[in-house]
Amino acid sequence: MTLLVTVFAAVICTVIWYKNAPKSEMLTGILCCMYWGASLMWLVDAIFEYAELKEAYFTPAPADMLNDLFLGLSVIALGLVIWLIILLIKDPKGVIKNMLFKKK
Repeated sequence: MTLLVTVFAAVICTVIWYKNAPKSEMLTGILCCMYWGASLMWLVDAIFEYAELKEAYFTPAPADMLNDLFLGLSVIALGLVIWLIILLIKDPKGVIKNMLFKKK
């Protein structure tokens, strides 16, 4: 479930990045890299878990699926927080800089 959630987030983010690619003012490429990296991590985890559990991998308990869903959503939220911090630090549109150095 974590793999599925992060892949959906990565695909949505990639579409948004590709649509705005020439400008890239909002630094969505960073967010895409984070989500694709998380998707790759969960893919490797799924491969190793399948190697261990075999057929049982495809019949998880509902509680395990819910836990995986919450973990996937937590990864997406953490990625958004990190991206927001990077966006605020780099300030590509100069909003924070203008607000801090605004003369009265």
